[in-house]
Amino acid sequence: MKTIVVALGGNALIKPGQKGTIYEQFANTREVVKSITKIIEDNWRIVLTHGNGPQVGAILLQNNAARDKLPPMPLGICVAESEGFIGYMIQQCLSNALSKIGLRKQVVTVITQVLVDKDDPAFNNPTKPIGPYYSKEEAEELMKDGYYMREYPDGWRIVVPSPDPISVVEGEIIKRMIEEDIIVIAAGGGGMPVIEKENWGLDGVEAVVDKDLASERLAEAIEADMLLILTNVENVYLNYNTDKQKALTHVALEEIKKYYKKGYFPAGSMGPKILAAIRFLEYNEKGRVVISHLDKAWEAFKGETGTIIER
Repeated sequence: MKTIVVALGGNALIKPGQKGTIYEQFANTREVVKSITKIIEDNWRIVLTHGNGPQVGAILLQNNAARDKLPPMPLGICVAESEGFIGYMIQQCLSNALSKIGLRKQVVTVITQVLVDKDDPAFNNPTKPIGPYYSKEEAEELMKDGYYMREYPDGWRIVVPSPDPISVVEGEIIKRMIEEDIIVIAAGGGGMPVIEKENWGLDGVEAVVDKDLASERLAEAIEADMLLILTNVENVYLNYNTDKQKALTHVALEEIKKYYKKGYFPAGSMGPKILAAIRFLEYNEKGRVVISHLDKAWEAFKGETGTIIER
């Protein structure tokens, strides 16, 4: 039986124009798991990862709104909180969907820690935007509290370090669960970044890990055969959003590495997905990576659409 890691993009549970109510998120989750159910029916073991941008942003807003009454929680705790409730939604909706077609499988969410290097240069250069947009006045107040802020066309946002993931702390137990035919939801929002401290052990840091890079490290840990990255475009493109835009359909590893080195894929969008693909195929020479639109998950899995990257 083959194993796949499916990385759900941040647009999976809250659609553009929605307020993000829990009812909207549950409705969207029920749609998402339809294609996941088909992959499981096709006799694949599956691990699901997911983004958490809108959800962790909402938690940060709640933190700030209640800061005069309750002590704000650090970013790692906010990520863990979002991992828990998103995992709850996915595991409930997926379990229900599987039951309807007569498949009785256990589905579990693992609150996941991801090891990073305490000396990672990213800690000195916060670049990853999180949470909502703020006015200049609100940003100035947040900076007084120690937040790093950056101005964007739509306003100011909190930016945090995004260190490179080294390994998934719970990788071995996730692998064991997969071998027991348990469906696992893990590394939500990239997981909680932790460092190794002498005479202490693991300790959380104020940072976020890219979800796709964390998904790739998890794919290595469980010896997956395929990595399916679902986002908001159907293909990877060269010269995206220009007159010279070109969709990539079937690409060899060495070819995509050349494009990556030439800077075709920005760090803030497709870059981490391509880097994840490169790392996975360097690790597993017989592996396959497919990048496509969330709504085309089943078709992408079958190789009918999306960008397929192989050796």
